Order: sequence, then structure tokens, then C-alpha cells
Amino acid sequence: MSETIDAAVKSLNEKLEGNEFNGTAKFVIEGEGAVMVDNAGARAGDDEADVTLTADAETFHAIMTNDLDPTAAFMTGKLSVDGDMGMAMQLGSALS
Repeated sequence: MSETIDAAVKSLNEKLEGNEFNGTAKFVIEGEGAVMVDNAGARAGDDEADVTLTADAETFHAIMTNDLDPTAAFMTGKLSVDGDMGMAMQLGSALS
């Protein structure tokens, strides 16, 4: 597992602590791997999900550090979403 994926799992778990997310999401970090998010938290993995969000490592890092709003990343094409858009919005709210 890459350091980027390890850091992503840690960051997502910190952001999701105390927030409820009912579904499954997958963050694909281009060139690094994937992180699964569900009601149990975040973990490295590449399973089926309700929604898949794909971005490069720089964009993902900017979202995790609140330097880039997930909606803005999507609107500018830096973040692609495949699957349940409502689930993506729920996850974006949980991460804010």
C-alpha cells in the first residue's frame, strides 16, 4: 500500500469521525490506488461501491485539507463521480 493511500485512510477516518455515512463510496486516487468508505469508516480497498470518486493525488489532498471544496472540484472537472450522485453529496457534506 502506498504512503498516499495510508495518509488518505487516516485523513478520511479523522474527517468522518462523528459523522454518519450510510452507503459505500470508493475514492480512486490516480496512480496510487483506492480507498473504500462506509459506515465503519475508511480502509484501503477496491470493492464495488454506490459511488466512485476519482481524482489525482493533488486534488484529493486539496479536498482533504479543505483547500478545495469537493463540489468545486467536481464542477471544474478535477473530480469525477460515477454512480449515485446523492451519495456523493452526502459524503461531501460529511467531509466538510
